[in-house]
Amino acid sequence: MTIAFYMDEHVHRAITLGLRLREVNVLTIQEDNRIGLADPLVLDRATELNRIVVSQDRDFLVEAQQRQTVGATFAGVIYAHQLQISIGECIRDLELIAKLGYPEEFINRVQFLPL
Repeated sequence: MTIAFYMDEHVHRAITLGLRLREVNVLTIQEDNRIGLADPLVLDRATELNRIVVSQDRDFLVEAQQRQTVGATFAGVIYAHQLQISIGECIRDLELIAKLGYPEEFINRVQFLPL
């Protein structure tokens, strides 16, 4: 089973487009009509949809850590700092994760990019 991503509204559009060109399953917050949704609700929505959140917003790290501390389940977060990874590297790493990873490997986990 391949991994499906839920793209936070702060993720560069070129990343989403690059992943789609590589046939990676991606849904954006904008397409899901959830623009402006608070981070906890975004994480809840992604978990409901069995999708891993991809974000470039540090606030997701705080929310994920809080959930890890209290034992609350979430589908996972992949964090890519905007200044520490190029768009091309981000696409490459996310494609690898999507095609080679398993969703259960990311439950309650934060993965930092680059790999």
